[in-house]
Amino acid sequence: MTPLSSRPVRTPWHAALARRIATLWVTKMLGTTLGISGFFVLYFWVMHHPLGLPLTMPLTAVDHWVPLSEDALPLYASLWLYVGLAPALAKDRAELLLHAQAAALMAAIGLAVFWLFPTVVPVFAVDWTQYPSLQFLKSTDAGGNAFPSLHVSFAVFTAVLMTRQLRSVDAPGWVLALNWLWAAGIVYSTLATRQHVLLDVLGGTALAGFMSWITGPARRRLILVGA
Repeated sequence: MTPLSSRPVRTPWHAALARRIATLWVTKMLGTTLGISGFFVLYFWVMHHPLGLPLTMPLTAVDHWVPLSEDALPLYASLWLYVGLAPALAKDRAELLLHAQAAALMAAIGLAVFWLFPTVVPVFAVDWTQYPSLQFLKSTDAGGNAFPSLHVSFAVFTAVLMTRQLRSVDAPGWVLALNWLWAAGIVYSTLATRQHVLLDVLGGTALAGFMSWITGPARRRLILVGA
């Protein structure tokens, strides 16, 4: 029988996460900043140079049911903080490379669809002057590049990656729940700010599901090259 004193002591989950954050933190910070910046350049180029006339996405009953909310804008904007958490929590260079490759592939698929099959959200009967912050959002992101919603794709994919990371350090259930609540809030915000419609959300979720599948433990060799 192994003496209690000789048994390995499990690192507390919060200490394990702190160790992950400290690993390659400069590379993670610079890589995430450059990745998001490069994505925006391509995103807006595609929006302003579609291959054809954009198709207006149809509304569903859910789109009519979700009320317009200016209060949802902080949740919508929080995506760009949220997506930085998964790479920040990468335990080593191999995991960081996997995340970077997956994010790049997901963005490439979405941008290719935007360019080849351009879509826009409907023109909503809203006086945007009554919603100043949303009016600013509409002036910068005019509702193009609608389907699939990459806002949703990145939120859902990040939630999946973080779930794997949190479980690997035995994080408590409430932390896992907060992770998914944040992602769900971002998904909701895409509808509440009228940046997307339900079909965009479903398309974005499907893309994230595909990326989650091919980066799963049994299939990561499909994307992880030379790590």
